[in-house]
Amino acid sequence: MADMPPTPPPAAAPLDGVLVADFSRVLAGPLAAATLADLGATVVKVERPGAGDDTRAWGPPFVEGTAAYFDAANRSKQGVTLDLGDPDDAALARELAARADILIENFKPGSLGRYGLDHGTALAANPGLVYCSITGFGTGSALPGYDFVVQAVGGLMSITGDPDGEPHKVGVALVDVLTAKDAVAAILAALRHRDRTGQGQHVEVNLLSSLLGSLANQASGYLATGRPPGRMGNQHPSIAPYETLHCGPEGTDLLAVACGNDGQFGALTKTLGVPALAEDPRFATNAARVRNRPALITALETALDSRSAAEWQTLLTAAGVPCGQVNDLAGALALATGLGLDPVADVGAGRVPQVRSPLTLTATPVRPPVAPPRLGEHNDAVRAWLSLPRSTPLPRTDEESA
Repeated sequence: MADMPPTPPPAAAPLDGVLVADFSRVLAGPLAAATLADLGATVVKVERPGAGDDTRAWGPPFVEGTAAYFDAANRSKQGVTLDLGDPDDAALARELAARADILIENFKPGSLGRYGLDHGTALAANPGLVYCSITGFGTGSALPGYDFVVQAVGGLMSITGDPDGEPHKVGVALVDVLTAKDAVAAILAALRHRDRTGQGQHVEVNLLSSLLGSLANQASGYLATGRPPGRMGNQHPSIAPYETLHCGPEGTDLLAVACGNDGQFGALTKTLGVPALAEDPRFATNAARVRNRPALITALETALDSRSAAEWQTLLTAAGVPCGQVNDLAGALALATGLGLDPVADVGAGRVPQVRSPLTLTATPVRPPVAPPRLGEHNDAVRAWLSLPRSTPLPRTDEESA
């Protein structure tokens, strides 16, 4: 029997060997740090003794004494508790910053200077550091930045909800999530610059700017016309039909239909058995359909009343019309599973499963998630490491090495 070629070692994750000091709490900062951990970085999460991250108490639900909210943004980290008001612990925090490649913080602007952890002091001690500050409204403002408040003052709620109802927030802390993604993009760009030049820098992102930058066509439409957009429920201001439509004899089924061009609209009308609608001058072009949306929706929903949303989804998808039922989270995860996306990762008995990273890299795959740390779980290991020579890498945890 011929000798088999040796099995190649597993590829290193993209950020293998990168150390992140995570001084952030709640969602935007911790989620940015967790994404870097997915990419292979070693992340040390610093928390207050006794209490920890605010989100440890944000429940229900709790599983084994841990809030599911905390688990959502703190996977694959090593946890240490440090009291920054204690001189010895503050010295350890500064030592951690001096060893780190990346530091993430979302303290009130200016407050870390008391402990020698402001960006100026940290960069002077560690010139190659990528120091990321996340605030609500910029480092020049001390206003507290909570996602819900930013959704309100930043205009997102004004375009979310039914036209005749009150403004609504999005059903998840979306601004925090968007800000986390902006932070990761900026950090990786700064890390690339550091790798070329040896120079670190101060990276800043804030919730309000991330929200405004994400408003895309709505912001562009306002800047073009000077007219603030309003709430349109599930309708799109510039495309029709691009909304939920009622189906079935009772009209209670909902189907999301997104016709982005005239060809898709023609396929929709043909499948519904009303091809003449595509030739009707009121509906022949997208601009005409937007102008005549009420009549269009009436005609489409009349044709849709003969079948359920599930039946129409099958038929319309086969015809090339983008559409889908309105799923709950159980249905969404089931869909992703059925498509082979493997969306959920088990991180151990008694721990909340994690939604798998959406990132796929063929040469340097992301790291499988590890359960978030208990409060102070790695105190002994991290504190001992901080007393060793700076050239000593922080050992991976047993779970990460498994």
